[in-house]
Amino acid sequence: MKFSGFRVFAEALKGNTGWRPLWRDPDPKPAYDYVIVGGGGHGLATAYYLAKTFGRSRIAVLEKGWLGSGNVGRNTTIIRSNYLLPGNEPFYEFSMKLWEGLEQALNFNAMVSQRGIINLFHTDAQRDAFRRRGNAMMLAGAGAQLLDRDKLRAMVPLLNYDNPRFPIKGGLMQARAGTARHDGVAWGYARGADSNGVDLIQNCEVTGFRLDRGKVRGVETSRGYIAADMVGVAVAGSSSRVMAMAGMRLPIESHVLQAFVTEGLKPTIPGVITFGAGHFYISQSDKGGLVFGGDIDGYNSYAQRGNLPVVEDVAEGGMALMPMIGRARLLRTWGGVVDMSMDGSPIIDRTHIDGLYFNGGWCYGGFKATPASGYAFAHLLATGASHETARAYRIDRFARGRVVDERGAGAQPNLH
Repeated sequence: MKFSGFRVFAEALKGNTGWRPLWRDPDPKPAYDYVIVGGGGHGLATAYYLAKTFGRSRIAVLEKGWLGSGNVGRNTTIIRSNYLLPGNEPFYEFSMKLWEGLEQALNFNAMVSQRGIINLFHTDAQRDAFRRRGNAMMLAGAGAQLLDRDKLRAMVPLLNYDNPRFPIKGGLMQARAGTARHDGVAWGYARGADSNGVDLIQNCEVTGFRLDRGKVRGVETSRGYIAADMVGVAVAGSSSRVMAMAGMRLPIESHVLQAFVTEGLKPTIPGVITFGAGHFYISQSDKGGLVFGGDIDGYNSYAQRGNLPVVEDVAEGGMALMPMIGRARLLRTWGGVVDMSMDGSPIIDRTHIDGLYFNGGWCYGGFKATPASGYAFAHLLATGASHETARAYRIDRFARGRVVDERGAGAQPNLH
């Protein structure tokens, strides 16, 4: 079923009687060539590219709940490639290029909106650091523009430019960045994977791995044993729990990351804004709600809910940046369980167990990385080699001292 403006018009005339489900709901088969554990954005993208781009078949995605019930539907929808380090910038720029063609490739409206992102700076030293980052972005083809105070004020007049503690001196803008509809991304990849023969198995929790002489033979699930030649795990905040079933201890901690949305307002923010004097980021949805977030909760948790001290901290950051936000009513909050690595960068690699592969450690950056993560993981599963943009994301980099610490903040998750 191909979507088009003509199809929408025709269905309206027919009373919308011709629409079909976006994907099948099959029962699991006894065996597959590839099993992807995790039916979120990364798992669905992996299955899609594995089938579509690399021509593989006999693929299943196993999701313990419903498709998109995890972090892919519990984030602030930001997409960007404004990174500094050579281990990160090519990967996220590759992801941005995939975002730019995603809706055409999937024939699905993921509401990709390239409205731009502006990282504010408040000191001369921060300006110098952002100038360096902008130069790195320009060299990588990502594009960047350094805005002075006057240009920034003309674009975003409602910020608190005269805050005596955090005066805004300018910002670094990436015009190609923006937002995408998180549910639409999951649904689009699910539909694309299904149309290429992938079995999407919902309500199928993995409860263990069947290993034999150092090789994975399949997975034990709540719906029975499923044999597989290769197993790829992409389960975000549940990474440590799932990989522990295979006897692996990961350099990852799981934390709650909260997000918030206000009542609908008139156009206030043109794109995405990040506060340079605290951890606060904000954008405005198509329905007018202000969508924002901040730091992770300070304790390890697998619960998809947060606590009030972080709510207070995020609200304080918002008020410092733009006091008018204090007049808006908060409609809802939600939490996602993020897999925080020790250096703030992800892992896409094979494990020491033959046939078992891992994708995780995405920290705050999982949603924006969805297309490139899926493509790179599919490349690894199909060819046995790391994709050229993901070679820095080996799991042994911590032992080798080759960490990819974008923030340069230290070797513990809460600093990233």
